[in-house]
Amino acid sequence: MMSEVHQAITAHSKKQHALIRTFVELDAKREAYIEEAVALCQRGEPFSVHNINEVTKQINELAKNGIVPQRKYVTIDMVKEYVQKLNGKSL
Repeated sequence: MMSEVHQAITAHSKKQHALIRTFVELDAKREAYIEEAVALCQRGEPFSVHNINEVTKQINELAKNGIVPQRKYVTIDMVKEYVQKLNGKSL
């Protein structure tokens, strides 16, 4: 009986670790897409938030399990406002 409980706890723990590992990978990918959009915006080149929000959607699906945090969807204006703040600080 004790081994069944132990197995259940182990399985649950492995599942949580897998969710966290997936979250960390997706969050890193999201940050890279954000950095890419910011860099394009800073150069005055066209950019999209589609990839950022696709990853955000995946993260928020994971977050439904209650283990990892949700992330906000990003708009074009949010990126532009961020770049304006960066430019303001660098002057």
